Amino acid sequence: MSLVAANLGKRFNRDWIFRNFNYQFDPGHYVVTGPNGSGKSTLLQVLWGQMQPSTGTVTWPNVAPEAYFQQVSIAAPYMDLIDEFTLEEMVRFHFKFKKCRLPLGQVFERINLPNAQDRPIASFSSGMRQRLKLALAFYADTDALFLDEPCTNLDQKATEWYHEQLRELQRRKIVIDASNQESEYPADAVKIDILSFK
Repeated sequence: MSLVAANLGKRFNRDWIFRNFNYQFDPGHYVVTGPNGSGKSTLLQVLWGQMQPSTGTVTWPNVAPEAYFQQVSIAAPYMDLIDEFTLEEMVRFHFKFKKCRLPLGQVFERINLPNAQDRPIASFSSGMRQRLKLALAFYADTDALFLDEPCTNLDQKATEWYHEQLRELQRRKIVIDASNQESEYPADAVKIDILSFK
């Protein structure tokens, strides 16, 4: 499975965020680097289909456009969870729309938030929320995983958990990470400098 970006560009008003982006993503780990405000998140949102490009196309060869959403899972600090749900309700709700690659019992074990399964998400700390967002993305049975600043609000133990889950996936999926922190991605990740496409 591949994700192909052809002549991709995005601008707001007259300002180009990026342009002439041509890339074929095959299974492996890629990281989009650049300073804050350089367009990393915008590129990811165009690639996963949340935002329309100003120029060019994003395609999954041999996949119908209406089925693209089934190919991707996403974790980003700015994504919302349903505060009124408990952790268990959120997980069960999420996997009504995305196929889960593990039995749900294993998902709850791997999230490893003791005594949180029946708590409302409104009571979660920012680190717990980020860990849940990552888990929903990690355990979805998709071909691509998008991670935008994935270690935001994670403590050291949660960051170690993040890297353990990532190692399990990065050879089997397309993993595209937006980060300006080297600690968030493996040393052998393919780096893509967003500033090269201004």
